[in-house]
Amino acid sequence: MIDLHTHSLFSDGELTPAELARRFEVAGYKALAITDHGDSSTIDLIIPRIVAFCEEINRLEGIRLIPGIELTHIRPEVIPALVGRSRKLGARLVLVHGETIAEPVAARTNRIAIESSVDILAHPGLITEEEVLLAREHSVYLEMTTRRGHSLTNGHVAKLAHKIGAPMLLNSDTHAPGDIWPVGRLHEIVVGAGLTEDDYQTMMKNAESVVRRCLT
Repeated sequence: MIDLHTHSLFSDGELTPAELARRFEVAGYKALAITDHGDSSTIDLIIPRIVAFCEEINRLEGIRLIPGIELTHIRPEVIPALVGRSRKLGARLVLVHGETIAEPVAARTNRIAIESSVDILAHPGLITEEEVLLAREHSVYLEMTTRRGHSLTNGHVAKLAHKIGAPMLLNSDTHAPGDIWPVGRLHEIVVGAGLTEDDYQTMMKNAESVVRRCLT
């Protein structure tokens, strides 16, 4: 199992990167991305430290770690520049905090993030059909989430992504130990959003593909 959206105490998570990785490993996960919230004031502090930690752990046996960032609550106009800057700092996975209905995210965040070819648009809320088409064209993964609040629009995202053929991933957006979803129950989130077991397996293959790209 793979999770590509988690947070440590480098942003608003409760755990150190080491404890975050350990808890996911014990829960049965084989790969994990650490994607703390960041903006122009923090990414130069967060990303290099996460990169160094992931490199240290990846020299050992066990869970594989991917250094990333979730650009969060930033003005849509600066998304393209921050995506590029994040990659230069060493982020192998760049997420943008999408227009979840649970938080006051700026309008046009989804669209600009997709046009900037981020890797994952996190919890995209009431994303439009036009934006989903753009996500397919730009090979941007749309996230379904186990996270409370953000998961309220999973069904909407799943319906449009399935209709249009846009790629999807399932992530936890973990901030605390209680957010780590049991591996054996992850499929329930997908089926509960109106999709099938086959769709779940496709999302798992998508996650494996992302990990291979990020670790090679």
